[in-house]
Amino acid sequence: MGEADPLVIGVGNAYGRDDAAGLSAARRLCEEAGAPAVLREVSGEGTALIDAWAGAGTVVLIDAVSSGAPPGTIVCVDARAASVPAGWFRYSTHAFGVAEAIELARVLGRLPARLIVVGIEGARFDAGVGLSPEVARAVEEVARRGLGAIATEGAARSGGTEAAAGDRLRPGDTTTG
Repeated sequence: MGEADPLVIGVGNAYGRDDAAGLSAARRLCEEAGAPAVLREVSGEGTALIDAWAGAGTVVLIDAVSSGAPPGTIVCVDARAASVPAGWFRYSTHAFGVAEAIELARVLGRLPARLIVVGIEGARFDAGVGLSPEVARAVEEVARRGLGAIATEGAARSGGTEAAAGDRLRPGDTTTG
């Protein structure tokens, strides 16, 4: 993987119902990207995340969150500019998860040049497969809206046209799916 290709990291557990939202959204985002992108799927263990984005220029990290917002709510944070709330990841099976990995990487100078964290509010985190309907709709919305950001990265390298601004998932965005 070169620095030029955006890295999409899907975080989650395929057997934890809505905890699979990050995995599903990352897959869909890469399928719909229309530009070179690298997909990595991880469980969310903190040190593995830091290793996963090593050498990447632009990283889009997608995970299920549990912040108390309505299920299917999509949040987006530019992790280079702001801290990711640790409370989002209450259902992590790791004591050292996504938010802690980002803050440790910040202190160690190991953040990628651009790190966008996309959270999808989950409803169910019990054992089983299948996303709740609100989360499934949010996964599709992330793929649709996130496409512009990745396509723009590809267009900048290949001389193509830029995606419409309304199609981008921008840091600070919050929507309900």
